[in-house]
This record gives sequence, C-alpha cells and structure tokens, in this order.
Amino acid sequence: MIPVIEAFKEKYHLKKLVVIADAGLLSAKNIQALCEKNYEFILGARIKNETEQIKQRLLSFPKDPSEKLKDGQSSIINKGDGQKLIIGYSAQRAKNDAHNRKRGLQKLEKALASGKLTKQHINNKGYNKYLKLEGKINISIDYNKFKEDEKWDGLKGYITNTQLAKEEVIENYKQLWFIEKTFRITKTDLRIRPVFHYIKRRIQAHICIAFAACKIYKELERQLYEKKAGISPEKAINILKTIYSITITTPYSNTKYTRLLIKSQEQSDLLKLFNLL
Repeated sequence: MIPVIEAFKEKYHLKKLVVIADAGLLSAKNIQALCEKNYEFILGARIKNETEQIKQRLLSFPKDPSEKLKDGQSSIINKGDGQKLIIGYSAQRAKNDAHNRKRGLQKLEKALASGKLTKQHINNKGYNKYLKLEGKINISIDYNKFKEDEKWDGLKGYITNTQLAKEEVIENYKQLWFIEKTFRITKTDLRIRPVFHYIKRRIQAHICIAFAACKIYKELERQLYEKKAGISPEKAINILKTIYSITITTPYSNTKYTRLLIKSQEQSDLLKLFNLL
C-alpha cells in the first residue's frame, strides 16, 4: 500500500496527501503503516467491532434521549494516539438499514419455511447471523438479535487522524461514492468485464476502449450538471439511442439531405441543450 501511495504522491507532485478509504482498509497493520509514514487518513469504521467501552458510549451518547443525534448531526469520540472516531447519523441511512435488515430476514424466513437452507446459510455473514443453531439440526431465527441490531440503524463511523472538522471529514469521505459509482459504470454500462480475450494487446485494447468510454461518460455527466439539465447520463444516453437520422436523395439531382427524426419533446430538449438543433 505505502509504495503505491508514495508513487502517486511523487507522480502528481502532491505536497500533502490524505488517504480516504472504506472499512476494507481498516486494519491495525494498515493504520500503523500510515502513521509511521506520517500520512493523514479518513477511513470508514466498523463501529460494531469497536471495544465494548466505545460501543456502550456510542449507543448511549448523548445520555439524554431527547438529545439523540438528529438527521445530519455527528459526534466525536477520541480513541487516543491522535485518532478520533466520528459518528454521523442519517435518517435516510436509518431507513435503508431498516429496509435491508427486514428484507434479509424475509429471505431467511422464506428459506427456512421451504426447508431449502443450505451450507451457505450456516455462517455468520450478512443476515445469516440471525440464524440460531440448536443441537445438531434444529435451525431457527434469532428475532432478539434482529431487534437488537435496530439500535445501529442510521449510524456511520469514520476514523481519522486529521485536524479537519467532523463535517469536513464526513463530506470528504462521501467523495468515495463517486469513485465507487465509476467502478460500477465500468463493470455494468461499459462492460469492462468479462474480458473475452487472451492476447495481451487485445486485452489492453479492450481496457483502453472501456477507459475512453468512461472518460466520455464522465464528461457527459459534467456537462449535464453544468447545464442544470436535471437528468442523469444514463437517461441522456437512452434518449440519444432513440434518435435516428434519414438520408434523402431527390429524384431531380444527386444531392443528399440528412435529417434527424425528432419524435418527442425530450429528444428535442436534449439536442437543444447541446446546440444540436
């Protein structure tokens, strides 16, 4: 990790670099390596894996229930060694967390009722943690554990050693979403994978084409944002796919005329947006 960061810093002549990463980078070894090189970082925190002392403080602060974190609010817990744990609350995240938990539970209930539970369900990953094993073969759902998880809904943790305000930490971490979205676009819309090539130059050409397409996509996204179009790049591309042109040759000359077939208002609006109509 460190050689990659240092090569990136040298290539782009960065005087100061702050490492921002999701919880996948959150390990004692990685954090120690960053600290030894005096790098500042903002990392997604696995708040359920914190010490019991921090978890108790996390779920009880503020102590007065009437002062519980409201939508968009955050608090700080100092972890020592110059690190702090920032906890943010989002009402939308709470809604999504509750929805996902319920959906996971319903899948388990359906599998349990149909008798189709397999070995893949017998682990502690995802929502399978709600399964309760009794004896050798008696499997049930631990609804108390499901209910207990409700208290974490809407909470998100960030570990940092920066001197940034908590609002700045959260806002900078949110920028990861744009990177993750770009990865999703390259894998789905641009279909960078799977690669059905074996010769090196063809593999490189495939990736190069996908990268160029991604750059065009991001440029379209930027221009739509600047023009306040109010539509996503996906929507714009889908509209463009419905626009056709016809070429006409008159019977009296060899002159050819090309015309766009505009059949809807959204087609017309999009073309006018880019001065193409």
